[in-house]
Amino acid sequence: MRSGNRKKILLVPALIAVAILTFGFLMGGQENKDFKLTKNLDIYISLIRELNAFYVDEIDPEKLVNKSIAGMLSTLDPYTSFYPEDETEDLDFMTTGKYGGFGSLIRKSGDYILVTNVYEGFPADKNGIRPGDLMLSIDGVSLKGVTSDKASDMLKGEPGTEAEIIIRRNGEELSKKLRRERISISAVPYYGMVDNNTGYIRFTNFTQNCIAEVRAALIDLKEKQGAEDLILDLRSNPGGLVNEAVEIVNLFVRPGQEVVSTKGRARQYDAVFRTTKSPVAPDMAVIVLINRASASASEIVAGALQDLDRGIIVGERSYGKGLVQVARPLSYKAQVKITTAKYYIPSGRCIQAVDFSHPNEDGSVGYIPDSLIKTFTTKNGRPVKDGGGIIPDVIVASDMLNRFTSELYVQNMIFDFATEYYWSAPQPPVLDSLKLKDSDIERFAAFLQEKNFTYRTDSETLLDDLVTAAREEELYSDNMETIEKLKGGLGHTLERDMTAYRADVAELIESELAGRYFYDSGMVQYSLSRDTQVKEALSIAGDRTRRESLLKAPAALR
Repeated sequence: MRSGNRKKILLVPALIAVAILTFGFLMGGQENKDFKLTKNLDIYISLIRELNAFYVDEIDPEKLVNKSIAGMLSTLDPYTSFYPEDETEDLDFMTTGKYGGFGSLIRKSGDYILVTNVYEGFPADKNGIRPGDLMLSIDGVSLKGVTSDKASDMLKGEPGTEAEIIIRRNGEELSKKLRRERISISAVPYYGMVDNNTGYIRFTNFTQNCIAEVRAALIDLKEKQGAEDLILDLRSNPGGLVNEAVEIVNLFVRPGQEVVSTKGRARQYDAVFRTTKSPVAPDMAVIVLINRASASASEIVAGALQDLDRGIIVGERSYGKGLVQVARPLSYKAQVKITTAKYYIPSGRCIQAVDFSHPNEDGSVGYIPDSLIKTFTTKNGRPVKDGGGIIPDVIVASDMLNRFTSELYVQNMIFDFATEYYWSAPQPPVLDSLKLKDSDIERFAAFLQEKNFTYRTDSETLLDDLVTAAREEELYSDNMETIEKLKGGLGHTLERDMTAYRADVAELIESELAGRYFYDSGMVQYSLSRDTQVKEALSIAGDRTRRESLLKAPAALR
């Protein structure tokens, strides 16, 4: 490193240290604490200075400091994160859902980058890029060996700028010239009627102004399509902005109701959020779907509607994230997303499931123990608990893949076959006409054989362990005949699996093709009539007596 650069690196930390020292002495009541902070910052700066001057090889101070920051933050919670200047766009995307790019999702596949999805109406879609295309280069720069994160950075850029992308499709190389646009990912990929009386809204993230999309969908369902009841699907919604969550609740709750409060060590982050507007649907029956991946703002909405006895929650226990993050600016355009408070829903409970404030000796953290979990009551007096996410009023397990179909999915057999099928079959005129024939299933079975698809069942894995143990204990030879019979009985063949799980395989392929032909909205719409949790929500929506019963407190508590 050149001496001039070294002086700049050393001068800034020195000035920071002087400022902190001065501040520490001025704060009389905090003198002890400030001294510890100042002392350790001074040690840290001295350490960087010594490494920079005397380490045997030249160091990269920026890389060294960034790694030390990551290590420091890892002792707190996984939501407090540092974003240097070149990564602040990622933070902006998390809060706004917008970025400059082409509107596609990618992942690593072999040496190159595979397109896994394109968003309808954006540059990738308009220029004919499709899922299954393999990206070979961007503006003449080969993507061979490039990580998906790096490729994503190369695809992003200022709206209006252009890039040439070389793709490989069905063995042919094609050149695509695209102009970047401001990409805004919809928070509502699909809404519609699921029967004559019940509307459905799939809601995927709480980004800036997502309330506009949800409100528009709700008004359309209620006023134009005649919805009397609503299923609000928050499954796998990771959350986002608290104020957007309050606005969503306000769609169903009259003004003046507390939705959530926040309490932190810094009093500036203590706040109470209430509904302020006239609701769009104050009397509509609301069924909220959640699962284990519903988190943060999703849990505020579900928890507030539950605590106010305004909605019935169906599905699985939610994730349990009761912490609030705020983006704070740092020097040189860097930012930190810092956990500033815990949030509390109307009953007074905090649903945070993991106790980050009391780590184990090895640095790991555990779930809040049952002995510390408290019981609260909803507006109607129903008992609800804190410390473990939102527990649904009606628990319904997710539809699980069996081992065979799970392996087909994980090994990308479904995705790859759908790519091949998409380019060989014309688009169905409507989604309802998307139906695989017997010949298509036979074609898929041949595809699996061609790809040498294989997997081991749980039974086969356990049997292998049994054989190993029997050999070690010298029991195998005496029981060899029995073990060989077990092998024959527990073994599987592709033919047997395709027969046993034909319906499941067809659904997986059809679902993937629904996304290819009709985008994300098509995939969501396809799943509705086959989704166990949606079916239960629909049953509750149509049964007023059951709804009223679920919202009543147990007789012993009245």
